[in-house]
Amino acid sequence: MKTREQALELLHCYTQSTSLIKHALSVEGCMVWYARHFSVSEEEKTLWGMTGLLHDFDYERYPEPTNPGGHPFEGNRILAEEGYPEELRDAIMGHADYTGVVRGTLMAKVLFAVDELSGLITAAALVRPDRSLKNLEVSSIKKKMKDKAFARGCNREDIKKGAEELGIELDLHIANVLEALRALETEGILVLS
Repeated sequence: MKTREQALELLHCYTQSTSLIKHALSVEGCMVWYARHFSVSEEEKTLWGMTGLLHDFDYERYPEPTNPGGHPFEGNRILAEEGYPEELRDAIMGHADYTGVVRGTLMAKVLFAVDELSGLITAAALVRPDRSLKNLEVSSIKKKMKDKAFARGCNREDIKKGAEELGIELDLHIANVLEALRALETEGILVLS
């Protein structure tokens, strides 16, 4: 089993962008939050976290969604060569609908469900005067979701679909991801300002 430190080293090897690294840490934190929520084992929780950490590690170098050679196809090849488990690689492939990989595990469904939403919540916090998640409310996030001009890169349909695939009502899913991100901010792992 690979360690988080090895995954973090791989992330930094391929990703220089501060915003992409923050996104990776955010998704990792959300994955770990949901792993606890669903009471997975400690070993699985580590795997879930690494899956979140590495889900976009290849994006900066291979941003085009082409097969072969683009994100996440190239990342999947690299992860296989590095010895990362198939369950992690399948979940990462499944976080992009265009790959055609079915999200067959709870971990894969959670990755898909938290990816876009964590980005939208972070963007919503960054436009606030305090640039913090502390006082951000679910209602504010839902309002930002309706504003198609805000954070255009965040796919609203994927956010809704992710909550549906988890069988969690959208407001509760938003609250869960917000709670996970707030914990990261409190711990100093996620610094938005």
